[in-house]
Amino acid sequence: MADTVVGANPDPHASGEDPNRRDFIHIAAGAAAVGAVAGLAWPFIDQMNPSGDTLALASIEVDLNKVSPGQQITLKWRGKPLFVRNRTAAEIEAAVRDDNAALRDPQRDEDRHKPGKAEWMILVGTCTHLGCVPTFGGGDYNGWFCPCHGSHYDTSGRIRKGPAPTNLEVPEYAFLSDTTVKVG
Repeated sequence: MADTVVGANPDPHASGEDPNRRDFIHIAAGAAAVGAVAGLAWPFIDQMNPSGDTLALASIEVDLNKVSPGQQITLKWRGKPLFVRNRTAAEIEAAVRDDNAALRDPQRDEDRHKPGKAEWMILVGTCTHLGCVPTFGGGDYNGWFCPCHGSHYDTSGRIRKGPAPTNLEVPEYAFLSDTTVKVG
C-alpha cells in the first residue's frame, strides 16, 4: 500500500492554479507597468524638444542687397549671432595669402565660402573659446577679435591667436539667387 500524506492533493491543478495562467498574469502586469512608466516619462522627455519659436528660426533668408562691400550685418539665428560679411578684394587676398600660414585649425579660405562667392563670408558669430561675440576690425589680423579673452581671427574667420581652439563656425547655407541666401 502506497504511503499517502493526509491532506495532500495528488492533482496540482485541483486547487485551480494553472501555471500558464499565472505566467500570463505576470507578463500582463509587467507590460502594463512598462506602459505606465513610458506614459509618465513621455511628457518629461517631450518637454526637452525645441520650442516652436526656436524651430521657426531654424532657417532664415537674407537679402544681400543690404550689405555693401566692406560691410557686415549681424542677425539672430537659432539664438546666436550670425555674421554676414561682404568682403573687399583686399580682405579676400589677405585670407588667401594666409592659407599656408601656421594655423591652429587649418582650413583654406576657399573651403569656408561657396565656390564663386568669395566675397560672402557667413559665420556663426560666437567665439569658439567661451561663446563671446567677437567684433570685426580689431586684433592682429584685421578680422574678428574677441575682447573678452583675446582671440584673434583673420578675415576668413580662422583662429590665429588667443585661447579659442577652432575657427568661427560656417553654418550650412545656400544661395537662392545672386541677392538672397538661405541659412540653415
